[in-house]
Amino acid sequence: MNAQRNDAERRDAASIAAMHQADADAVHAADEHGHVSVDELDLAAELSGVPSATASPDVAEYALRLGDDALILSQQLGWWISRAPELEEDMALANIALDLLGHARSLLHYAGTATDRTEDDLAYWRDEHEFRCAWLFEQPNGDFAHTIARGLIAAAFMQELYTALTASTDASLAAIAAKAVKEVAYHRDHAVQWTLRLAGGTDESRRRMLVALTDLWPYTDELFRDDELHDRLEGVAPRPSSLRAGFDAVWGAVLAEAEITEADFTHPRIGQSSGGGRFGNHSTHLGPLLAEMQVLARRHPGAKW
Repeated sequence: MNAQRNDAERRDAASIAAMHQADADAVHAADEHGHVSVDELDLAAELSGVPSATASPDVAEYALRLGDDALILSQQLGWWISRAPELEEDMALANIALDLLGHARSLLHYAGTATDRTEDDLAYWRDEHEFRCAWLFEQPNGDFAHTIARGLIAAAFMQELYTALTASTDASLAAIAAKAVKEVAYHRDHAVQWTLRLAGGTDESRRRMLVALTDLWPYTDELFRDDELHDRLEGVAPRPSSLRAGFDAVWGAVLAEAEITEADFTHPRIGQSSGGGRFGNHSTHLGPLLAEMQVLARRHPGAKW
């Protein structure tokens, strides 16, 4: 009986060793640039929009702005995985981050058709001044209340934006928006529920929520500024200023339910941020975020797994 068991153990050990050797051979077969091939999925099938469409330079610039907003916010939220105040929030914030990453992929893919670049090219091989995200999305996560306040402003804005964009004369933008607006509705509800929970919780949770609103509210106006690009995209993209009324209605309703007044988080000496992210002028926070996000792609160019 012992002899049979020993034979079986030797066979198992030999099988395991053979599997390890096969794995090692596969790694050594990779070329000097780190190309490691595994079964590849056709990720292009996940992209929203019209597959054969090519964006004009102006539409590409507009898609780049929205794609960068979603990409940077997704990167920010990914930091919370394993750090959120409860396990359910690890999952919730991760799902929101993945939704935003999907929006970013579709928008950056479409933007890249104007210059024959992929979404990965645009995400990993642009420098700081080439990004077009608004300053709100670059702001640090801070504590959980800061993340919720930033998420509430962002989701309320995106809900108005994508709702309007579903009527775009550009079929790809309309298709991307039609998918995104359904997901952003959940993002907004998540932020609203946490805003109410924090504002109506302990004295400390309310204090933190008010501090977060004070810190992040100054970055709101940049989201609603019109510029010459919108003049050239009449019918294709809504003017940001046209979205403000809908945003303010939602914002006012949430604050009223949370029993927060504007005086609780604004001060006459604190104005709105000048922003400038739409034109490549960014806060000091974007550079370190990009360094972390892009390091793997730049360290191992062309790597696949």
